[in-house]
Amino acid sequence: MKDFKKYYIVAATPEDIYKALTTEITIRLWTGDIAEIDPKEDGEFSMWDGAITGKFIALEPYGKIVQQWYFGEQEEPSVVTIKLHDHKKGTSVEVQHSNIPDEAFVDIVEGWNDTYMASLIEFYEEE
Repeated sequence: MKDFKKYYIVAATPEDIYKALTTEITIRLWTGDIAEIDPKEDGEFSMWDGAITGKFIALEPYGKIVQQWYFGEQEEPSVVTIKLHDHKKGTSVEVQHSNIPDEAFVDIVEGWNDTYMASLIEFYEEE
């Protein structure tokens, strides 16, 4: 199992980013794909036509989102923690992803950089 941590700058407020990550219609706008989301503790979600699925562990409005991502039957859950910090250019989005299966690590990191966060950053740059 491997861990990943990175900071991204997004040209939007922490409130806007939080809503973009927890509101189904907004997720559909920035991903360009169907999403299903139940933004409450133990509420499940699915994004990018099921490419990312999991459940919410904790939600702190405009500050932090903790999710479990599903990777089959692994013993330790894969946990994503997203922290939102005010930044002079908008929001610093801190992504920590723990317990990534070794065989999925490269794809997951590329997904964070080239798809997930790239789509969110591009969405707010266009506004």
